[in-house]
Amino acid sequence: MTAGLKRYYLEGSLHFITFSCYRRQQQLETPSRRNLFLRVLEDARRRYRFALLGYVLMPEHVHLLMTMPAVGDPSVVMKVVKERFTRLLRKHEGFAGPMWQKRFYDFNVCTGKKRVEKLRRVPHSFHRLQ
Repeated sequence: MTAGLKRYYLEGSLHFITFSCYRRQQQLETPSRRNLFLRVLEDARRRYRFALLGYVLMPEHVHLLMTMPAVGDPSVVMKVVKERFTRLLRKHEGFAGPMWQKRFYDFNVCTGKKRVEKLRRVPHSFHRLQ
């Protein structure tokens, strides 16, 4: 773990997660890449058993609002999603080089007010899930 980085993984907690493409390059700008990312995310959601309350896919970064996984923790989920997506991108498109910035930002959402704030953060592009 990175020195000074402290994550709080508590049963029943919500996590607002943000991670970026390498050097903020617009690697998620095409529909095919966004669809591939969503397939990888859905596979991880099923495997690690977490609820995804909403997400934003921007050309250069991603926001997720998720529950604590039943299997593993958000760090495991992010590692798997990033690695699997990159591996598939290399296989299907011959992508070379780094895809993601290291690490991710994780904000614990502890109140209903904060949950609503995060869901409204980018209203025109945040996908609320039922």
